[in-house]
Amino acid sequence: MNKVAFIGAGNMNAGVIGGLVGSGFTAENIIVSNPSPEKRVALKAKLGINETADNIEAANFADTIVLGVKPHLIADVCQEIAKQVDISNKCFISVAAGCTLAQIQKALGANTAVVRTMPNTPSQLGLGMTGMFASPQVNTEQKAFSESLMLAAGEIVWLAQEHQIDHIIALSGSGPAYFFLFMEAMEKQAREYGFDQAMSRKIVQQTALGAASMVVENPELSISQLRENVTSKGGTTQAALKTFTDGGLPQLVTNAMSSAVARAQEIAQNND
Repeated sequence: MNKVAFIGAGNMNAGVIGGLVGSGFTAENIIVSNPSPEKRVALKAKLGINETADNIEAANFADTIVLGVKPHLIADVCQEIAKQVDISNKCFISVAAGCTLAQIQKALGANTAVVRTMPNTPSQLGLGMTGMFASPQVNTEQKAFSESLMLAAGEIVWLAQEHQIDHIIALSGSGPAYFFLFMEAMEKQAREYGFDQAMSRKIVQQTALGAASMVVENPELSISQLRENVTSKGGTTQAALKTFTDGGLPQLVTNAMSSAVARAQEIAQNND
């Protein structure tokens, strides 16, 4: 059985760990390392995994090492592990935005097997969306295991080129926050209409869940067709959508996603 070490106990790693254990992966074959004890101890108590404050202990334990630390710390963490651990047969999976394969392999060694991934926070519910790209050193077995690991947290797509990770960041990595912002605005307006907080939340969240489920359950229909199905000519929905369009919402979405891509590229440049 492949053993997995998670370096870092932040939301992303916690989400993947939760999905992995929830899918039936043996908790005893998972270890998480984190300098402060609160998060790692909480994960052990909740999921039954191993925990440590020592990255070296975690790396020695595992066949697959998931790097879930902040981008500016990746190089130091990788160099620390490479100096003290035999990593020749280990596979590293990065969930950090803005850290390229070249940067990670510079710290670990040029022949190290590395898979770059970009999951998102719904991974905590097993509803994540993860983009993946493997270095040439990743063998068939390692690729299959890294895929099964991320599938435990939701859906995955393999990317044809590494730079597409930045596009995944703008789409699904940051994407949940876009929907939350929209829902937040709707909830605020519901309160303005006089609904209390609990009712406002219930109305907005169920509407969002229903809309997403309509997309999932009707794969033969385009999203634009689903929108048109709600929109009667001269009706209330058309009036609302016209306001969005006149206000430049489609272009605003494009600009926002472009900003996310640019920031990911900027982070990568800063890590050189």
